[in-house]
Amino acid sequence: MTRSRLRPLCTVAAALLSTLLVGCSAESAQPASKASPSTVSQPPAPAKVEVIASLTGCKPKIRIEADQLREGVCRTSRGDWTVTTFPQEKYKETWLDAAAVYGGTYLVGPRWAIGAQPALLKKLRTDVGGELRKLSGTSGQSSAP
Repeated sequence: MTRSRLRPLCTVAAALLSTLLVGCSAESAQPASKASPSTVSQPPAPAKVEVIASLTGCKPKIRIEADQLREGVCRTSRGDWTVTTFPQEKYKETWLDAAAVYGGTYLVGPRWAIGAQPALLKKLRTDVGGELRKLSGTSGQSSAP
């Protein structure tokens, strides 16, 4: 995704997430998708932006610091990606529900998500583990990639 497309998308997603977190309770949060079967033996990475990013060979630039999430941007020769971490699993699921409006594929682990092009996500998965989730457009429905 180009830098010019990524910034407005992330800004809108962050604003939408803030609105959703105010209006939603943990009981109403629904998972964003079914996870694909894991074929990677690497255990999921811990939920800290800097640790996850370092496992992928990146020193992230933190661009969002909030109570419900932290997000860092990685730009390397491998490509560009975001690493988003959450203090609780329910915040990750709410964020994925909000992101489903835009579609896309994410690499997801316990209390974290990585956003990038699908081919890059498959490579990053060997570094950090996790499961690929494909979110489909405005319907909020999702499927395994």
